[in-house]
Amino acid sequence: MGDPAGVGPEICLQALGDPGICAACIPVVFGDTDILQRCADTLGVSATYPVVSSDDPAALTGVEEASIYHIPSLAHSEFSPGHVSADTGRASYAYINQAIDAALASRVSAVVTGPINKAALALAEIPYPGHTEIFAERCGRDRWCMMQYSEEITCTFVTTHVGYGEVPALLTQARILDVISLSAENLERLHGRPPKVVVCGLNPHAGEGGLFGDREEERIIMPAIVSARAMGIDVEGPLPADTAFLPQKRKTTDVFVCMYHDQGHIPLKALAFDSAVNTTLGLSIVRTSVDHGTALDIAWQGKAGSGSLFSAIRLALQLSED
Repeated sequence: MGDPAGVGPEICLQALGDPGICAACIPVVFGDTDILQRCADTLGVSATYPVVSSDDPAALTGVEEASIYHIPSLAHSEFSPGHVSADTGRASYAYINQAIDAALASRVSAVVTGPINKAALALAEIPYPGHTEIFAERCGRDRWCMMQYSEEITCTFVTTHVGYGEVPALLTQARILDVISLSAENLERLHGRPPKVVVCGLNPHAGEGGLFGDREEERIIMPAIVSARAMGIDVEGPLPADTAFLPQKRKTTDVFVCMYHDQGHIPLKALAFDSAVNTTLGLSIVRTSVDHGTALDIAWQGKAGSGSLFSAIRLALQLSED
């Protein structure tokens, strides 16, 4: 459900009530029934759905229609829609963990996450910067990466939720090769053909032959690309990020491997904000997510669009077909 104070509850209610979503799968919202009902009452919509108690997780296997998996988390007095708090951070973390438990136990086919608030997690002293790191640790995976997927542009990331000053030290040949290979494996699975991969440089003009930066392109990025080519991957780079995403290049590229968070998120959100899907590659379970935040400024006002959530559900279905 995401953070209760954000737009997660209302877009989950939209998914539960959407005929197309319910025809494609059986959606189950992991969250607090009382909060969903309060949100529904505020918006003047229905929230009459079967409820599965988290005291009996095995009951999930018998669910046959859109339902709510009830995880008691907050009293009404403990939070206000639109406001960051430690209580909502703890609640969203509880929803995530129980959804992961269900996926690891094969009681659900995939997990689609609503938006969480990083400040709320920090206030609750939960030591993760976001969903991606939680899922990677819970699944016990060392080889994983974030992918932002859309029909317009798709990006994967060598580093994610760290400051710019930390990025160069986190770049290694092995890490970049992992992201390239994970990108190629999963895009081939989605498209049914070997993908074209473009790797971005770290520095302006991809280092300009060593003029900018500490020769990361020559020392770290290019050797990883050479190794990827030896594996049979069709990969190009490192390209300057200021020209890598031009329209003509996007037409011939299936996935851009980016060195840091904003390198890929800026073009992706400019081009596909309402349709992009965040997913974590390399996990033992399928996990996708909306590609937007909690939008506290419009939470519980009936203004939030469900396009990204519905796209995330559709991608989760595609990825879980195997």
